[in-house]
Amino acid sequence: MLSYRHIYHAGNHADILKHLVVSQVCQHLTKKDAPFFYLDTHAGIGLYELASDQAQLNQEYDTGISRLMERNDLPEPLEQFVDLVKDLNPEAKLNVYPGSPMVVNHYLRQKDKLHLCELHPNDYPLLASLFPKKRVANVVKEDGFQAVKSMLPPPQKRGFVLMDPPYEVKTDYQKVVKALEEGHKRFSQGTYAIWYPVLNRRQADQLLNAVEATKIRNTLLLELNIRGTETKRGMAGSGMIIVNPPWTLEKEAETFLPYLSDVLAEDQDAHFQLRWITPE
Repeated sequence: MLSYRHIYHAGNHADILKHLVVSQVCQHLTKKDAPFFYLDTHAGIGLYELASDQAQLNQEYDTGISRLMERNDLPEPLEQFVDLVKDLNPEAKLNVYPGSPMVVNHYLRQKDKLHLCELHPNDYPLLASLFPKKRVANVVKEDGFQAVKSMLPPPQKRGFVLMDPPYEVKTDYQKVVKALEEGHKRFSQGTYAIWYPVLNRRQADQLLNAVEATKIRNTLLLELNIRGTETKRGMAGSGMIIVNPPWTLEKEAETFLPYLSDVLAEDQDAHFQLRWITPE
């Protein structure tokens, strides 16, 4: 269908959870000297202009990243992520918000490599212009789920795969689980992160159950809901399913998930989940 464009939602609560996890994984990967490979199956445009007509339509960043920029009591992982956003906005005004490729790029070293997939005909050229050097990033107009087959295992032997399809097509729920299984067979030591929306509890739980049914070990769940999941239409929250997470992530999430649940809450039913889908 390819009608979904992330610019309408840039900087919202779901972006914060997703990009905070991406940031923490990258910090962990760069603690070792060996290079790493990053595969983004649905990369978007990489950097979002918040003054654009699309971002202004709903101004979702206003109840997301903007709230965090104003705080002086952020848990350390959140403070580090907000500092990353501030680095991209040197005028002390929130003008742009980074997509996952730019979050990873913040940590990138010369020896590391990005492979960024984007199929949308309008978004692909914008992403390609942001990463013009092939030595740093390979930007391709291709199905990111297929790239999980073709690009793994990477020559770097260390890697991180982010899968965050828009789920505008219902089959994405099945495709993302199948891609996880295929990727893990090829590259079991890699870190995999799946983002998913919480549009209703039943649909989200079906995905979580399907991931559990793969029996892939060492799978952690972080989920943030800013309101009750059944109170009104739309995205009440989102989650991140992480295979082979950094060993520090669970402890860090114990500080930032309750904080985000409180600061970004839309009603008294805001809540979070932090649990192992499958332990190590």
